[in-house]
Amino acid sequence: MTLKDLFKGVPVLVSQGDETTEIQRIVYSSKDVKPGFLFAALKGEKKDGFDFVQEALENGAAAILSDKAKPAKLKTNWIQVFDARETLALCSANFYDHPSQKMKLVGITGTKGKTTITFILESIIKSAGFEPGVIGTISYRGPDFELEAQRTTPEAPDLQKMLKSMLDKGVTHCLMEVSSHSLDLKRVWGISFDVAVFTNLSSEHLDYHHTMEDYFAAKKKLFFLNSKKRTAVVNEDDPWGKRLIAELPMSTITFGLEPAAIVRGEKFKLNDAGLEALVKYPGGQTAINSSLSGKHNLYNILAAFAVALALNVPSQAIKEGIAGLKQIPGRFEKIENDLGLQIYVDYAHTDSALRSLLECVRELKPSRILLVFGAGGDRDRSKRERMGEVAGLFADWTFLTSDNPRSEDPLAIIQEIEKGVLKTGSKKYSIVLDRAEAIEKALAFAKKGDYVLVAGKGHETYQVLKDRVIPFDDGEVIRDILKKMGSN
Repeated sequence: MTLKDLFKGVPVLVSQGDETTEIQRIVYSSKDVKPGFLFAALKGEKKDGFDFVQEALENGAAAILSDKAKPAKLKTNWIQVFDARETLALCSANFYDHPSQKMKLVGITGTKGKTTITFILESIIKSAGFEPGVIGTISYRGPDFELEAQRTTPEAPDLQKMLKSMLDKGVTHCLMEVSSHSLDLKRVWGISFDVAVFTNLSSEHLDYHHTMEDYFAAKKKLFFLNSKKRTAVVNEDDPWGKRLIAELPMSTITFGLEPAAIVRGEKFKLNDAGLEALVKYPGGQTAINSSLSGKHNLYNILAAFAVALALNVPSQAIKEGIAGLKQIPGRFEKIENDLGLQIYVDYAHTDSALRSLLECVRELKPSRILLVFGAGGDRDRSKRERMGEVAGLFADWTFLTSDNPRSEDPLAIIQEIEKGVLKTGSKKYSIVLDRAEAIEKALAFAKKGDYVLVAGKGHETYQVLKDRVIPFDDGEVIRDILKKMGSN
């Protein structure tokens, strides 16, 4: 594709060079540059791509995209723009010929529930006879392929390339988790969403966004991105959802348990085997059954139900898709055993998610709740004490341990969590620095009728330490310990 075609319809401040130059690929790392590539010099949190322009040119870059003016001594194609990230996204859409315009695309944002909703929708779309693709926290997947996700929402060129690949493989509906980071960094600009979904909002990523207002503002951007989008699906019961509904200029389908919700759950029953409910919506009602447990999953199902209705999926296919999904990796994932223990792995890594998990389990009337969790290093420190408070209030015994400490001292992280536990007056906790040992102690402490919850890492198969990354899968660690305890 020529530079002229690559920048068609894209605002440019100054373009210097030969617009007939052929561009073979777009990259944002100078180390990935090869002859004929365009290098986007993006400014990051720690490094500025402008400092790597010379390396990109030495590797054969045919053109440079930057928000800075071309240095006088350089002889190369140089495109200066006001916003390099936005331009990168728009050019990437041009380069891959706008694949999002040729499929149904659902963007899901919010603090909790995004991953689960993609799984539910994936099952529904399959039941309706279509071919889904998923881009999310656990994996990027579609017909005959599945790749481990490096980040929830990839960088713009990678995202557009993936959408084009999905389209070529026959994907009809793409279900995408859209993170607040990706919205703030404009990775999804140039993507045409048919449906935009808002699940809920609670404190997370405040190390990046700083305030809840900024966090909400980032999430809200999904709903104002393009003209193709025709429907918003929003949680009526969430206070931030109510605020969003009042600000949206487009058709909105609300979901929830409150009477005002357009897609509403009624007469629901929750137990450790799953849930059942009656879903009412304009023009009908459908009884659903699901293997997913907890009220939070009822909300996720209602969101998926509303999206499916917006996509004109028949109610029978929606019902079958919901019933057909048995479990989600690392999301209230049950670890089977014959010792009479209820053991679950969950991704809850914020105070609100941890509270939701514990309230969900409390409704199942356990003998005791034994909780194992920690908090990630180099991330929002403000949530640590709040997570400790939640544990002190809702768990019967807590094992405080390491999560992904990264560059921080694991014990120092735990001591910050401990402050929250002590604030509640609870003394029912232990500090066990090694995560595998903490899990083992919790399982040894458990009795029949107890619920053991191992929270924080969910689907992750690694642990990030100061100087290395080691294999660590909560589910596999639990299964190995259970074998030693005599479980088959």
